[in-house]
Amino acid sequence: MTVTAPAAPASLVGTGAAVELQAVEKRYGAHRALAGLSLRVEPGEFLSLLGPSGCGKTTALRALAGLEAVDAGAIRIDGVDVASIPANKRDMGMVFQQYSLFPHMTVRQNVAFGLEMRKVPSSERKSRVVDALDMVHLADFADRFPHQLSGGQQQRVALARALVTRPRVLLLDEPLSALDAKVRVSLREEIRRIQSDLGITTVFVTHDQEEALAVSDRIAVMNAGDVEQIGTPEELYRSPSSAFTADFVGQSNRMRGDLRGGDVFVYGFRVPALATRVADGPVLAIVRPEDIAFAPEGVTGTVVSSSFLGSIRRTTVRLDDDTVVTVQHEVGDRRTAGQAVAVRLLGAPVAVAPLA
Repeated sequence: MTVTAPAAPASLVGTGAAVELQAVEKRYGAHRALAGLSLRVEPGEFLSLLGPSGCGKTTALRALAGLEAVDAGAIRIDGVDVASIPANKRDMGMVFQQYSLFPHMTVRQNVAFGLEMRKVPSSERKSRVVDALDMVHLADFADRFPHQLSGGQQQRVALARALVTRPRVLLLDEPLSALDAKVRVSLREEIRRIQSDLGITTVFVTHDQEEALAVSDRIAVMNAGDVEQIGTPEELYRSPSSAFTADFVGQSNRMRGDLRGGDVFVYGFRVPALATRVADGPVLAIVRPEDIAFAPEGVTGTVVSSSFLGSIRRTTVRLDDDTVVTVQHEVGDRRTAGQAVAVRLLGAPVAVAPLA
């Protein structure tokens, strides 16, 4: 039986706003959290800010929300600079990592709270709350209190509360990180469906690359307070513009090679180099695990370990020169620790980085 997702309620459908951060700076003492950050989110787009801890992604989101004052730059919503406008006047919905529900209020009351603050008439308020709870599949839980709900259900309430006010922009600050793995996958798919149905511009902060790759129209990879690269998930994975992006997005191996005229020679294998400013000479080639294969002949080494991951296996191999690489391969090809093997590169383009 096919389960059909409910259509987006007309009472909650809005018009996605264009969001632009231009040369935004934020300092905490001597630390420069945002270093002239510039990016644009198109109306109705789902953009993820992805990066390691301390890269500035949460600071950027909080600045966009009005929860952090910026030291320089402009923040525009549909062309209007809102940098000096208080958070409660920016017409944005925000969902945090912690659910932040009012414990003394029922689910219905939590979702209605923002509408009450906006003096929405009672009849319209009731209708929009019903629609919001239907949208997140919690209509039957309207009279329960937060402590009577699971973590995933509480986060659905937080999402409904953010969307019921019809904000121009939805901001998500690692909303899934407190949930277990199965609930995370389910809820991220729900968030993406709802966002797409409502057409709301969404900025999603996460350090989880799998989440970002799964739900985003585009991803901005952040590093040291600025955007390292922005593009579709496929572009970032297959055509990283820097070693940082290649290393951070997806699994990768660092292998010594020699860059010559646009090609890299790695253990005797010749592979194309992605566009780079690195000068010819010794480099590190950033090679994806699926671009290495076991072979009858090639670079020899010894299996360290092998992991079964459902539809694939990843096997770690220590080459004879002590370089450690990961090979991604089909599940039927079992390798055991201590087994002598040979590997080869399949010839896919690689990012390169200068030797440290």
